[in-house]
Amino acid sequence: MNAPLQQDAVAGTTVLVTGASRGFGQAVACALTAAGADVVGVARSRADLDATRERLGASFTPVTADVADADVAARLLDEHRPTSVILCAGAAPLMRPLHEQTWESFSENWNVDVAQAFHWIGHALRSPLAPGSTVIAFSSGAALAGSPLSGGYAGANATVRFVARYAAVESQRAGLGLRFTSVLPQLTAATTLGAQAVAAYAELDGVDVATFVARRGSVLTPERVGDAVVELLRYETLGEAYLLGADGAVALS
Repeated sequence: MNAPLQQDAVAGTTVLVTGASRGFGQAVACALTAAGADVVGVARSRADLDATRERLGASFTPVTADVADADVAARLLDEHRPTSVILCAGAAPLMRPLHEQTWESFSENWNVDVAQAFHWIGHALRSPLAPGSTVIAFSSGAALAGSPLSGGYAGANATVRFVARYAAVESQRAGLGLRFTSVLPQLTAATTLGAQAVAAYAELDGVDVATFVARRGSVLTPERVGDAVVELLRYETLGEAYLLGADGAVALS
């Protein structure tokens, strides 16, 4: 990433992070607090949130809630008025081929990942955050090429990217001065969700997990994702979407 940076864009701000109790969301919360932000972390597991609070200290405020609930999105955005919102939460898909899915399992990521983006981004536009505020929605690299063993996961995350893009257009149309973008992390075994997907695809390819991972090259770590999000928040201008890999973020057109 080599766009112009605003070094003071994170320190001293309030950032709301969903899915902050584990995986990419927790890594983002850690990177933000290290950069001097106060983080409001939202997730459904109180025990995991409390563990994150013990790790990060008073700069992390845990909130136990369902991020796919429209009322939760409205209440927390109105209460905390964050400078930035990082939507990291998402459902773990059932790793089975299409014909072994039920409609309920196939649509789970629409009911969580897409619902989250729809509710939080919609409220950020309706009861607008302060001009200059940023919303980053986590999509997935699967949105680019598909993911045949994860039901509706790829399509849902493609829609998350669209929702962020639509919001950027509406912000510009209304002169709100809000910034919206999405990030698409590549497949990695470094998170619980990613490890399940890697195991499933390794089995499909008839190789062990270590061989499958080695074939893909450098591994994207949660820490690298957290650092990339902090850097994106410091950009003077943001692109429509970014692919996140082991080497950082690459703008997508």
